[in-house]
Amino acid sequence: MSYFNWNPWHGCHKISEGCRNCYVYRQDGRWEKDSSAVTKTQAFAMSMAKNRKGEYKIPSGSMVYTCFTSDFLLEDADQWRTEAWKMIHDRQDVVFFFITKRIDRLNAVLPDDWNDGYENVVIGCTVENQERADFRLPIFLSAKIKHKIVICAPILGEINISKYLKYSNIEELSVGGESGEEARVCNYDWVLTLSRQSKENGIPFSFHQTGARLLKDGKEYRILRKFQHSQARKAGLNTVKRLI
Repeated sequence: MSYFNWNPWHGCHKISEGCRNCYVYRQDGRWEKDSSAVTKTQAFAMSMAKNRKGEYKIPSGSMVYTCFTSDFLLEDADQWRTEAWKMIHDRQDVVFFFITKRIDRLNAVLPDDWNDGYENVVIGCTVENQERADFRLPIFLSAKIKHKIVICAPILGEINISKYLKYSNIEELSVGGESGEEARVCNYDWVLTLSRQSKENGIPFSFHQTGARLLKDGKEYRILRKFQHSQARKAGLNTVKRLI
């Protein structure tokens, strides 16, 4: 499978504790760019772009990571989303994956032909602590979505979501620590707790990123960005092949 990034718009607004050290704000800050200014990008129509042979530049069977420098459900993008949904619908031959902290907006901005969900759309609901899990997950589980993933990242504390996993159609539970110089600690015990919950409920699990600060067996480790994914994989907790 080929992987592509598609960011139809850029910029976002911080809405919860998990947003505090947002990597988009951090990257934009290096160029003195205002991340709170939401703009339509030049790559807006990328999913429909073709080469000189008339072939799609994003080939059939690809995974398209969508809106990873914003939030696909962001209010500021309401004016562009209808067209984006149409492009997603027209490319049934590829899979579009987006994550959101605004799952409470989904029903209000779905396309008319959504029905029970597009088969080629995977939605990840982000929950960083127990409070956000208890708010977002009931909404997420009741939503008509074909493919659902729960993402506990950046994980900021111990989270118990067993009651949500028990009777759900969640296809994956993914956990990750926070990156960046100002990163908050990811306690490995929190990861193990969620790993056990996923196993008890038959949900595939992935520990996709340690974060910059990992606390394990009472010792804190500082981990460089380039090793955060590989070190997480070495933990041997993953039961899915696809890692976000």
